[in-house]
Amino acid sequence: MSGRPGRIRVIGGSLRNSRLEVPELPGLRPTPERVRETLFNWLAPMIAGARVLDLCAGTGALGIEALSRGAAGACFVEPDARAAQVLRDNLARLKAAGGEVAAVDAQAFLRCAARAFDLVFLDPPFALDLWSALAGRLEQCGWLAERAWIYVESPRNVVPALPANWSLHREGRAGEVRFALYRRALPLS
Repeated sequence: MSGRPGRIRVIGGSLRNSRLEVPELPGLRPTPERVRETLFNWLAPMIAGARVLDLCAGTGALGIEALSRGAAGACFVEPDARAAQVLRDNLARLKAAGGEVAAVDAQAFLRCAARAFDLVFLDPPFALDLWSALAGRLEQCGWLAERAWIYVESPRNVVPALPANWSLHREGRAGEVRFALYRRALPLS
């Protein structure tokens, strides 16, 4: 993107074809449309009424897509002040009810009082290698509903170390990205 910020579109649900503004920021990597379409086809039976956490939200495309398709609410965690403001602006412009933005680092957010989410999008900046640390906090600190779904996006050849009670449901690859959907089971005591 050169000169002016870009745009991506919502691909399904009540906000279908709505445009999301994308700020020009180093390392910002919106989930490709083809990947979002595949992911939300996988999630179709589970999304209505879900409580969603878009951790490392960036553009918020995943959480907004979930709201568009009937999620009860979405919490977007984005530490970059400019990205967080663009996300707030997109939510307001689209009149996307149920969206809240926490302008804080994901690790700091996960140190707050936990609330259980049904669906979590775990797509941290690839260069920071935060998958295992964030997944551990999600699992150990009460952030996941009993049978939560967790979407993990990583570089094509990287399979992050995740909690043993997260079972792989589906996965795919597109370009330089590996995307996978996991299902949480209760850990053995």
